[in-house]
Amino acid sequence: MKLYTLCGASRDTRFSPHAWKAVMALHHKGLAFEESPTRFTAIPALENGFSPTVPVLKDGARLVRDSFDIAVYLDETYPDRPSLFGGGAGVALTRALEGYSQFVIHPALTRIMLTDIHDCLAPEDQAYFRTSRESRLGRTLEQVAADRELEIETFPAKLEPVRHALKHQTWLGGDRPLFADYIVFGALQWARVVCPVSLLKTDDPVAMWFERCLDLHDGAGRAVAAAS
Repeated sequence: MKLYTLCGASRDTRFSPHAWKAVMALHHKGLAFEESPTRFTAIPALENGFSPTVPVLKDGARLVRDSFDIAVYLDETYPDRPSLFGGGAGVALTRALEGYSQFVIHPALTRIMLTDIHDCLAPEDQAYFRTSRESRLGRTLEQVAADRELEIETFPAKLEPVRHALKHQTWLGGDRPLFADYIVFGALQWARVVCPVSLLKTDDPVAMWFERCLDLHDGAGRAVAAAS
């Protein structure tokens, strides 16, 4: 198997939250794979233009894009290995958690880290990133970054639903990690790899859960250095 992921100017700066979901899903299933970190501007050439975004999983002749679709594919194709969802109901419920992450956590982190992301990219990717993000946001990166301190201050409150769940269970998946955990982990790993500012206190239940996630699968998450 080959998994195409996203990287900055250095191949070691693998920061995409969506790619991290797929990385953790493959480790969870115990499947051997080769990770191929790819820069933004190189993605359109991958696999004859199969997808405008990563992650993309190549499993033999099969290509699958989108982290959630990759996870569903892995559970359906390799049912003898540990489940990522715990059944069909788990898939449906995890969709709701994905929505919370996509529409609450990701926008907040984007506003905090826009300039950090830009600065970790290769020059040709910086031009692409600036143009595409400024068009999407309707403001320059610097204008968005002007509100950074307020966004950092208010970010922990956006994770209150995760804290609520962790009052009752060790993992978002219950007594063991599932793809639900990897969704939120991917977002916080994005911040860990790109942003040098600590966004959570060390005694925050979410921070402690995140540390447990970093230890999963022989420390796969810790294999990539944190921003400094």
